[in-house]
Amino acid sequence: MKKDRIKTLEQFKEEHYGKRGTKKRDKLESGYETFKIGALIHEARLEKGLTQKALAEKCGTTKSYISKIENNIKEVRISTLQKIVELGFGGQLQLSIKF
Repeated sequence: MKKDRIKTLEQFKEEHYGKRGTKKRDKLESGYETFKIGALIHEARLEKGLTQKALAEKCGTTKSYISKIENNIKEVRISTLQKIVELGFGGQLQLSIKF
């Protein structure tokens, strides 16, 4: 492959989804954040040696709901995310806003 044909991720996203601030691009970026949360929960659950069922029981939800979050089928509410992190993993949820 020629070097001039290699694109950065940003170039690829601009070419296929438009510039930041466009509807199509914003939808892509929003979906990534949802995916990232599910992936983080999945990774933490495995590190703690928990099954989806065990995690669900610890935080008062269902195995199905944990599965849907991990597989990016359902968005997690902040209150539920806090329960998963605190009750399920024994951690502390920290959020930040950047401008």
